[in-house]
Amino acid sequence: MSLFFPKFLYKALPGLAVLGAVVLAGVLAYTHYFSSTTIHQLLTENKTLSSAIANLSIEQDIGRARVVKQRVNEDGELETTLRFIQTAHGKPQEIVNEQEFTVRGDVVHFDALIIKFDEQWVRDGKERALYLWRRVYDESTPPESAMAIETVGKLPERYFALTKGLRDAEKALFWDEMWNLGHDPNRLEKYGIRAVYGNAVYLRMVPDRLYHFKINASGQIFPEAGTPI
Repeated sequence: MSLFFPKFLYKALPGLAVLGAVVLAGVLAYTHYFSSTTIHQLLTENKTLSSAIANLSIEQDIGRARVVKQRVNEDGELETTLRFIQTAHGKPQEIVNEQEFTVRGDVVHFDALIIKFDEQWVRDGKERALYLWRRVYDESTPPESAMAIETVGKLPERYFALTKGLRDAEKALFWDEMWNLGHDPNRLEKYGIRAVYGNAVYLRMVPDRLYHFKINASGQIFPEAGTPI
């Protein structure tokens, strides 16, 4: 059985082939652009990200913690189980994550990475910052053996809205670079971004109290005395 093609289709085939090649080239170029975007391009050319950072609000309350239980273990040591509560950026009443940790004793250390954006990024000319919670540990545990709050390199839940307008590859690149500032605080300094490495605070925790983590005038984290609950 032979196939019949109208003459006009034969005449159109070269044009369709060219059109197909153009479309394919465009798709490949588009895919390559977003898969090979550099941090320089993201920070200097991406208007969605620039706008999101420009609209960062100044934070005052970035989390809470309370004792779930305290007990003396089999070795005669006091153990504290605490609940750590993260709130959404700019929305201290909106809980985005709750985690429980058990530490030895009743003195608990909380460690965060602070990333500052200078005045060139924000509309009112006042410095803004991201507060990335890193880990929890007790008096007898070195920081490198601490329990993780956030996974290094991943998007922190409390800043979900900041990069929701970016493509997945761009989000991954941005947050990977932000976390890397913990190892090299000045790697993005030429873009007006720098890190304050390791803002660790500690407090003695007792039951029936709610502890708030606040930001002071210089942009550092401090724990507010526990309020009765």
